[in-house]
Amino acid sequence: MATAPEIRERVLELVEPLAARLGYELVDVEWASGSHAGVLRLYVDRAPSQLHVGHIGVEDCELVSREASALLDVEDPIPGAYSLEVSSPGFDRVLRKPEHYARFVGSRVKLELSIPREGRRRYSGILQRAGAQDCEVEVDGDPVRFEYREIGKARLAA
Repeated sequence: MATAPEIRERVLELVEPLAARLGYELVDVEWASGSHAGVLRLYVDRAPSQLHVGHIGVEDCELVSREASALLDVEDPIPGAYSLEVSSPGFDRVLRKPEHYARFVGSRVKLELSIPREGRRRYSGILQRAGAQDCEVEVDGDPVRFEYREIGKARLAA
């Protein structure tokens, strides 16, 4: 049986190109298994080239849901029954790729490291710079550099 991280990665691999063809960006995927059925959540936003169109709406989520559902029915990456939910990433959107970080330079972020640094795992501050391999966040008035590979979770902070 596939693990939650394996399911997440397989769904990202399948749905990311589909979302791009439809003019959207697959921001993140969550898989929550249940005793009878799991829940697969897809968080989508407009593709960076389509941001001028406005915020994502219910119709956008319905379109992605319909197309992703058909694709997932054919590819069948999830064993057993599950429900599919598609929504916008919200104000506390996940930052998953260097491009996500670059888009939100100047924004407040919350980071959680996979392995604590000097006993500290959680950081928050203003994202100052985003490169290909790392980013810099102003934390308590000081710049702190983080390699993406050491970040377990990253989100925009309200």
